Amino acid sequence: MQIDGFGSILMKTIGIGVALVDRGSNRLAYRNPAFAALFEAAQPGAVLAEVCGDLDDAAIRRGLAGGAIALTVRVRRRQVALEVQIREAEFEGRQILVIECQNVSRLRETEAMIDSYASMTERRARELEREKAQVEKLLLNVMPRSVYEEYKTFGTVTPRLFEPVSVLMLDFVGFTEMAVAADPTETVSELNELFTAFDRIAELNGCERIKTVGDCYMAVSGLPHPNPDHARLAARCALSLVRFLRHRNRTHRHKWEARIGIASGSVVGSVVGIQKYIYDVFGPAVNCAARLQALSAPMEITVPAAMALDLDGELRVSGTRTESLRGFGSVEVATLHVAEPALARLA
Repeated sequence: MQIDGFGSILMKTIGIGVALVDRGSNRLAYRNPAFAALFEAAQPGAVLAEVCGDLDDAAIRRGLAGGAIALTVRVRRRQVALEVQIREAEFEGRQILVIECQNVSRLRETEAMIDSYASMTERRARELEREKAQVEKLLLNVMPRSVYEEYKTFGTVTPRLFEPVSVLMLDFVGFTEMAVAADPTETVSELNELFTAFDRIAELNGCERIKTVGDCYMAVSGLPHPNPDHARLAARCALSLVRFLRHRNRTHRHKWEARIGIASGSVVGSVVGIQKYIYDVFGPAVNCAARLQALSAPMEITVPAAMALDLDGELRVSGTRTESLRGFGSVEVATLHVAEPALARLA
C-alpha cells in the first residue's frame, strides 16, 4: 500500500497517531510518526494485536460499532491515556482499518486541574461564608442589628439622636481587689459568664446592651427603636439583674455584688473608631446614669426620684434624698424596689 507524497507529509505533521491496517490479515500497512512514537512495535507488517494487546478483535468490533476505546500505554516511562477511534475504509479495492489514537493525557490533566480548582473555589466560597457569618456575629455583638444593616449597606453609620431613652449602668463592687487577688483565668471566666447572663436578661426585658468596659456593663432601653415604656423596661431589667446575682451568690464561691444607676434622657448613638470600632452612645442620660451608679450601695439601684412617675405603681422608690451630681447640680434621687403586687411577676 503506497501513500503519495502529499499524503505522507500530511500524516507526519498531524499530532494524532494514525495507522492503516489490512482488514484481512490485521497487519499494519502504514503508521505515521505519532503512532510509532506511541507503540514501539508498530512496524509495517506487524500484527495489530502484537503492536498493542488491547487492540484485539473484541476491541475492533467495539470501535467499529462507533464507540471510542480508552487505552493506557507506557511511553518512555510515562503513562499516556489514549482515545482510539476505529473505522473501515476502502483503498485500491482492499478493506482497511483506519485507527486514530489521540493523546488525551494532557486533556485529562487539564480536566483534573479544572475539577481541583472548582473544588478549591467551592471550598473557599464555603470558608468565606463561614467567615462572613462570624464577622456578622461579631458585629452584632457590638452594635444593634439596624445599625449593623446600615453599616453593611453604606459602610458608615450616621449619628442619630435618640430621645427619650433610659440608660442602665452597672458596676461590680470590689472588682479591682478581686482581680488582683484571684486567679485571672477564673475571674475572667466568671465575668464572661455574668455578662452572658446579663445579655439574656437585657434582651428579655427589651434592653439593648451597648458595651462592657472592664467590669462595667451598660444597656439602653428605647434604642434603636423608640419605646414609650423605656423607663419601666430598664427598671425591670435592673431588678432582674440584682435578683440573678443574689440567686447566683447562694451557690458560688465568689460573691458578686453590683451597684446600678438608671437615668432617662437623650443620647446620641454612632459607631466610633476606624479599626477597632464600636457602637457607643453619648449624652446627659449616660453621664447621669454613671453618677447615680456611683452613689448606689452594693446591690442597690439608684434612680432619679422623678422616674417613679413613669412606673405606674408596678415598681416603687424609697429613700428619696437630694444629692449633688457633677454636671447636674442638686438632683432628687431614690432607691428602686419592686412593688409588692409585682413580686410574683418578677419572680
